[in-house]
Amino acid sequence: MGRDKALLPLAGETLLDRVVRLLGDVAGSVTVIGPPERYPGYRTIGDKIENCGPLGGVYTALASSQADWNLIAACDMPELTAALLEDLFRAAEGSRADAVVPESPGGLDPLCAVYHRRCAALAWSALNQEIFKMHDFLSTLRVERLPVADASALKNVNTPEEWAAR
Repeated sequence: MGRDKALLPLAGETLLDRVVRLLGDVAGSVTVIGPPERYPGYRTIGDKIENCGPLGGVYTALASSQADWNLIAACDMPELTAALLEDLFRAAEGSRADAVVPESPGGLDPLCAVYHRRCAALAWSALNQEIFKMHDFLSTLRVERLPVADASALKNVNTPEEWAAR
């Protein structure tokens, strides 16, 4: 993208503002994982293990949480909805899985999912084995798939062209 996607403006707020608001409405408490100096005004925790990609962030979130179930979402999904987050959280509350992950025709989206706190130890183990890809990590978990008919809520933006086309 060439710049911090979290700070991209969208309808009077940043993408980060938007996802924090949506997560807060569903889960109550929100913690941003990233450099605290980059996101003033938010409860922010820096990665416990740097340079490990998204799995490092998931590990940090889970290792820092007191909640059993943790709703985790990347900030680069401009069409994310509270309804999808609510469906994920509701499915997790009665689940015996390690994670509840949305599945659309495009596949699983591990960066908009609910993880049980016990996954922190599993993420630590994966990182120590140099398993950094989220889908590889998911393959080590008991995953409950939540079918999502409309994948637009899960579409992320990674390039200026994708941002302009949204």
